[in-house]
Amino acid sequence: MKYTYTINGMHCNSCKSKVENALNTIEGVDVEVSLNPPQAVISMQKPIQLAHFQEVLSAAGNYTIKVFNPNDLKLKVTKTVAPAPPANAVGKYYCPMFCEGDKVYDEPGSCPVCGMDLVTIEATDEDENKSYLELWHKMKIATLFTIPIFIIAMADMIPGNPLMHILDMKSWNWIQFVLSLPVVFYASWMFFERAWKSILSWNLNMFTLIGIGAGMAFLFSIFGLLFPQFFPEEFKTSMGTVHLYFEATTVILTLVLLGQLLEARAHSRTSGAIKELLKLAPSEAHLIIDGKEQLIAIQDIQKGNLLRVKPGEKIPVDGKIIDGECTIDESMISGEPIPVDKKSGDWVIAGTINGTKSFVMEAEKIGSETLLSQIVAMVKEASRSKAPIQKLADKVAKYFVPIVVVTAVLTFFVWVQFGPEQNALMYGFINAVAVLIIACPCALGLATPMSVMVGVGKGAQSGVLIKNAEALESMNKVDVLITDKTGTITEGKPSVEKVFSIQDNENDLLQMIAAVNQHSEHPLAQAVVNFAIAKEIELLEANNFESITGKGVLGTVANKRIALGNVKLMEDLQVTIPPEIERQIVAEQKLGKTVSYIAIENQFLGFITIADAIKASSKDAVKELLNQGVDVIMLTGDNENTAQAVANELQLSSFVANCLPEDKLKVIQKLQAEGKIVVMAGDGINDAPALAQANVGIAMGTGTDVAIESAKITLVKGDLQGIVKAKELSQAVMRNIRQNLFFAFFYNVLGIPIAAGVLYPFFGILLSPMIAALAMSLSSVSVISNALRLRNLKL
Repeated sequence: MKYTYTINGMHCNSCKSKVENALNTIEGVDVEVSLNPPQAVISMQKPIQLAHFQEVLSAAGNYTIKVFNPNDLKLKVTKTVAPAPPANAVGKYYCPMFCEGDKVYDEPGSCPVCGMDLVTIEATDEDENKSYLELWHKMKIATLFTIPIFIIAMADMIPGNPLMHILDMKSWNWIQFVLSLPVVFYASWMFFERAWKSILSWNLNMFTLIGIGAGMAFLFSIFGLLFPQFFPEEFKTSMGTVHLYFEATTVILTLVLLGQLLEARAHSRTSGAIKELLKLAPSEAHLIIDGKEQLIAIQDIQKGNLLRVKPGEKIPVDGKIIDGECTIDESMISGEPIPVDKKSGDWVIAGTINGTKSFVMEAEKIGSETLLSQIVAMVKEASRSKAPIQKLADKVAKYFVPIVVVTAVLTFFVWVQFGPEQNALMYGFINAVAVLIIACPCALGLATPMSVMVGVGKGAQSGVLIKNAEALESMNKVDVLITDKTGTITEGKPSVEKVFSIQDNENDLLQMIAAVNQHSEHPLAQAVVNFAIAKEIELLEANNFESITGKGVLGTVANKRIALGNVKLMEDLQVTIPPEIERQIVAEQKLGKTVSYIAIENQFLGFITIADAIKASSKDAVKELLNQGVDVIMLTGDNENTAQAVANELQLSSFVANCLPEDKLKVIQKLQAEGKIVVMAGDGINDAPALAQANVGIAMGTGTDVAIESAKITLVKGDLQGIVKAKELSQAVMRNIRQNLFFAFFYNVLGIPIAAGVLYPFFGILLSPMIAALAMSLSSVSVISNALRLRNLKL
C-alpha cells in the first residue's frame, strides 16, 4: 500500500535527506521524499499510525507530517527560478546544492557534505568560467612541475642515465621535493581539504581516498628524504638513498586534477547551448514613445512598453504583436526549422529572429519572466538535482570507501607477513597505496550527474525542458500517459462553425455570448469572441462574470443572466433542453465537434458548435507511444460523443469524458494505486492538480504559467510528439547512466585485486601507484566521454 503525506519544515536537500533517512528507519516501510512539492510517498506492509511517523520526525528535527490533501496544492503563478542563496551569504560562501541549508563559510573551499566547490552570492556564468579558468591555471602549474619530477624518477630507464652525470641521486631527490611543493600545496591542496572535511563529517567520498593515498606517499617520501638512516637497507638504492614516491604523489594529484578539469569543461560545454540561447537576446531595443522611436538598453524595458522590431532583428522580450505581421524563426526555441507566420495578437518570444517585415509588439514578460530565462533556470535546477538511480551510487560510495581502506590495510599486512623477505615493508606500502588510488570512486560519482547534465542540455535544445533529474528517470518507466484534449491533442485554436438559435436571431444570441466570453481566457471563449468580431458584431459590456471550472461561464448582459457551457452547467441551472435539439447536438458531437449550450435567464435558447482540429503530430505520437507499451488515456471536460470521436480517430487506449479537475486527479491516483507510473500532459489551470500528482507532469509550453509551474517537464512547442522525444531522451540517458556505472565498477572491481598484488605470485605483476592513478583517471575520462555522446542523440 502506498500513501502520500505532506511534510512541513523542509528547506533544503539536507532536510530532505534527513526526513527520508528518519522515516526509513521505521520497520516495514519504504519512503521516498521530495522537496518540491514537500511530500513523502510511503509504502507500508501494514497500516502505521500518523502519530508514530510524527514521533520519528520530531526526533530528527522540526518537521511535521500530515495526510496529503489535493486542495493543499497552490494554484498560483510563480516564476521558475533557481533556489536563492542564503540571506546572510553576502561576502560569504555557501554550497550551491544547499546541503546544509543556510549555512555559510568565511573562506572558499568545498562542501563537507557533497564535496562541491562553495560559491559566493555573486556566482554567475562568468564566475563559473572563472572557476574553470582557475582549474586550468592550476592544471598548467601541476603539469609544469610534475613532468620534470616524472623524468627524474624515470632517469634510470633512460639509456646511459644521463642525469646521474650531472647530479647525484640525493640532490635529484631534493629537487623532486622542491618541485612537488607547488603541486601539493597549491594546485592540489583542495583535494586534501576535502578529504579532511569528509573524514570529520564522516561523509566519505572519492577525495577521502585521494587524500589518504597521495598523502601517505608524500609523507613517506619526505620522511625517507630527511631521515634515511631510519630505513633498513632494503628500502635504499645502491647509492644509499631511499626509494621515494614524489613522482607517484604528483602524478596522482595531477591526473585527479585533470579529471576535475574535464568535468568542469564538460559542464561548461553542456550548458553551452543554454548560454548561446541567452546570447540570442539583443542588448538594445527600439522603444516607441509618442510615435517616435528611441533606442534603449534591454534592461530598461518595462511591461507595457511598445517596441518596434525591424526586419532581421532579434525579438527583445516576450510579448504580443499589436501592429503588423511577420514571419519568425523560432528554431532556436522549438527545434523546428520552418519559420512561423505571426499576425496581430500572436505571441512572440525573446531571442527569436524576425523575418523581412517590421512590426510593433507590446512587452508582457521581461527579465527573468521570459521563456529564455525560464529555460536557464530549469536547466540549472535540473543539473543540480539527483536522479533516484544515483541513490545506489551514493550508497555504494558511502560503504565503498571504508571497505577500500580496510582492504589497503589488509594488503599492507599481508605483504609484510607473506611478501618477499627483501623489501616486504616496501611492497606492502606500495601496494596499499595502489589499492587506495585505483579504488577511488571518482568515476562512480560522475556516472549519474554527467549524463543528467548532458541529457538536460540536449533536451533544452530540442524543446524539452526538464526541471529535475527524477522526472528524467521516471519518463523511462512510464506505462500510462494521461492527456487532456484541447490544446494538447488538438490545436487548441478552436473555431466557431455555427450558432443555432431556436428564435432565429443567431446574431443577437452571438452578441450576448461574445460579451460574456470576452472576459474568459479559455480557447473556446476566444473562438466565440473572434467569430463575433469577424462578423463585425459589436461587443456589449458584461458584468458579474463567473467562470465555473469544467462547466462554463456566467455573466450579465443588458440586465439578463447569460449561461454558456456544457450539459453539467445546464443541469446545475435546471435548464430544460428540447429532445429534438438534443438529437441535433449529439449528431454534431459524434462528428468530433464541441457543443456549448446557451441559456438566458435559465431558459434554453440555442447552442454553438466549435471545431478544434487534431494536431497533425498527435496521431503519429500516439501510435509511437502505444508501440512502446504506453497506454494513452484521454481525460477531457468535453462530452462523451466528442471525446469518443477523437479517441476513435487516434485509436486511444481509452478515454473519460465530462472530467472536472478533481476527476482527473482521482483517475491518476487510482492508476498509481494500481502500481502504474503515470505521466500527465496538460496545458491549463484546470490541469495543474493532475500535473502535480502525476509521477511526471508535462506542460505544453503553449499553455498557462500555472500549468508549466506544476509540471516537471515543459514542451516548448506543445504537442504530443514532444512526449515521444522526452521518453526517447529518458531512455538514452538511463542507458548512458547504466553504461557509466558499469565503467566505474569495472575499473574498481578489476583494479583493486591487481593493485593488491594477487597476480604477483603467478605472473610477477604489480601495479605501481602511478599506473593505478592513470587507470583511475581513465575511468573518469571514459565516463565523461560516454556522457558527452548524448549530445549527438537525434530526437
